[in-house]
Amino acid sequence: MKRRIGILTSGGDCPGLNATIRGVSKALYQRMGDSVEIVGILNGYSGLINGDYREMKPTDFKGILTLGGTILGTKRTPYKLMRVVGDDQLDKVAAMKKTYKAAKLDCLLCLGGNGTHKTANLLSQEGLNIIGLPKTIDNDIYGTDVTFGFHTAVDIATEVIDRIHTTAGSHSRVMCIEIMGNKAGWLTLYSGIAGGADIILLPELPYSIDRVCAAVEKRAANGSNFSILAVAEGAMDCEEARQKRKDWMAKRMEAGTGATATNRIAAQIEQCTGAETRVCIPGHMQRGGSPSAYDRVLATQFGSYAAKLVEAEHYGVTVAMVNNHVTENRLADVAGKARNVPESCDLLAVARRMGISLG
Repeated sequence: MKRRIGILTSGGDCPGLNATIRGVSKALYQRMGDSVEIVGILNGYSGLINGDYREMKPTDFKGILTLGGTILGTKRTPYKLMRVVGDDQLDKVAAMKKTYKAAKLDCLLCLGGNGTHKTANLLSQEGLNIIGLPKTIDNDIYGTDVTFGFHTAVDIATEVIDRIHTTAGSHSRVMCIEIMGNKAGWLTLYSGIAGGADIILLPELPYSIDRVCAAVEKRAANGSNFSILAVAEGAMDCEEARQKRKDWMAKRMEAGTGATATNRIAAQIEQCTGAETRVCIPGHMQRGGSPSAYDRVLATQFGSYAAKLVEAEHYGVTVAMVNNHVTENRLADVAGKARNVPESCDLLAVARRMGISLG
């Protein structure tokens, strides 16, 4: 009897999605041979809602280990809207269950981040056989030490900081580099340390602009003609941290500094210290391109482990790396939870010992 396995990628793309898809498919074909069929759900949960899928062949998974993005396509379909019936009168949950049944799936693998895992858990609770795989450059999925895509993004962000050093030194400037990470600062923390940033600002640690400016002036007093700031896009100051998100976002828009704090920080540093200041926003480059060797290995580990779960018919779980050991967590235990940088994080202590200002 053939087993039909669905695969979808949801949320933002990142390096390692295709490597994980390949890991799953090759392990399934190796272990189960002709008794397995793989069905690709196109464009994430949107494809599952709209019945957009196709049967895959072994040749579809060749040559994709090093390929960035996702061969299945992806869209953001917010979890908070899954139970909301819009103007189209479509019950999204019922539609997804209908597609699952129409495609004759025995289980569905959902590759994605926090939102993806919340919807995966919803579908699991609705009686579908679901397995999750943790993807995000933010590295903020609860219950796993690392997600695929993170280390590649660290490499890219670090290279940006490396390159900024030369122009900052040449022009005697303060450079504020905005790193992706709206709620979690792992990417900014890792790349900031790896790239030799002088100041690192994270969403988890509200900053004081006075302390930031003092750090810039201290470097100048010690003979440094430039400073590098790694600023997480979700960074906020101490005053904003005491306000509701909608309130401080509205104030930023009124001030014309944009949705993130980076431009405001740059303007405040220039006004306070007199140092010429510039902003660099690498943006989506951080999530593009070929996965690093680390992420290719991790993706293959996760994919092959997911295949093992399929073979054992062990559902309602998501793959994880814990203490360098690949394992799984119950979806119900991780969905809706985030893994942020804790105050006890060893890397924060490292940064402080190195004289890096955290604002």
